[in-house]
Amino acid sequence: MTENQTHEKPRILCLHGFRTSAKILETQIHKWPESVLEKLDLVYLDAPYPSTGQSGVEGIFDPPYFEWFQANQDFTEYENFEECIALIEDFMVKNGPFDGLLGFSQGAMLAATLPGMQAEGLVLTKVPKIKFLILIAGAKLGGSTYGAPPLAANAFSSPVKCPSLHVIGENDFLKPESIAQLDLFVDPIVLHHPKGHTIPRLDDQSLGIVNNFIEKIQSLATT
Repeated sequence: MTENQTHEKPRILCLHGFRTSAKILETQIHKWPESVLEKLDLVYLDAPYPSTGQSGVEGIFDPPYFEWFQANQDFTEYENFEECIALIEDFMVKNGPFDGLLGFSQGAMLAATLPGMQAEGLVLTKVPKIKFLILIAGAKLGGSTYGAPPLAANAFSSPVKCPSLHVIGENDFLKPESIAQLDLFVDPIVLHHPKGHTIPRLDDQSLGIVNNFIEKIQSLATT
């Protein structure tokens, strides 16, 4: 198989949720059928910081658990935001190139900020442009609930132009924030599901949405 043929499969860096892990996200994503997963080259990364408190998945998934960054109680001050992006960039340099990002929960909040900051020349300056995002149970940093870390202050000053798939649960506590996040993107594709703050299994309708999005990003991965 030639290098070009290999790269027809979009290579995606996957960022897990708050106080979970790369292994947990991989387990969650494998609820999706093999017919979807075989079309994607998914790479999972642990966040750099061990959990500083109780994980919401204790008793469901085994530790260890990690965090991308930390915030104070009212989400107006952040710690380790710049540092975690530096770690992500270092991983992308050493293990890339990557075409796009997939994020769940805190990972989705983080992933959503990266194209705008990259366009400003603030982050990910050593790696290719992010071509697409898959955001599951995400929220806007700089929105009504979560303030923006200084580095991300202008991440959404212009609408994010790269293709984006937004997976939103009807019973997710972050649903209002996930809906608000849609306004940040030029042409968001939305997949609604009846569950809560989770990665859902795909019914026939959801499967169609995901497959259509994969077709769209496959063409980007070869360019």
